Amino acid sequence: MFKKLFGKKEEVNKENVLVSPLDGKVVPLEEVPDPVFSQKMMGEGIAVEPTNGEVVSPVDGKIVQVFPTKHAVGIETDSGLEILVHIGLETVSMNGEGFEGHVSQGDKVSAGDKLITFDVDLVKEKAKSTVTPVIITNSDSVESMDTLNSGDVVKGQTELLKVTAK
Repeated sequence: MFKKLFGKKEEVNKENVLVSPLDGKVVPLEEVPDPVFSQKMMGEGIAVEPTNGEVVSPVDGKIVQVFPTKHAVGIETDSGLEILVHIGLETVSMNGEGFEGHVSQGDKVSAGDKLITFDVDLVKEKAKSTVTPVIITNSDSVESMDTLNSGDVVKGQTELLKVTAK
């Protein structure tokens, strides 16, 4: 209360709940058919096998990167978590074919805001997999992480992870 009275900077909420960025089915990160993700080289997280091609933001934050090929987007939360949504596996080789971005670097987004749309059938045809990892790339700044749901998920609604930043 005194911080508010005396104009001190308000504490940033370190607890983040990530909602599913896609409609689909949860896949544990360890089961993603790519060692970069399954062995957590990029960081901790979870993945979703999508049933359609609309990706929404899993959190409130700021877009820090939209890859030129539009197969991945990076978001930073107010608490400093850096989240990567990587659509499919080996999709960078598609050079953006079948992907359409709806945000740009620097945009503020809320959980559930549309980020990218993509052609699921084209990704199935041209890439290794449609499984979409959701990674906390700065996992060293995570104090705790709990998986909240498994099975079928709804984009922008189903809570996937509860992450507390250090």
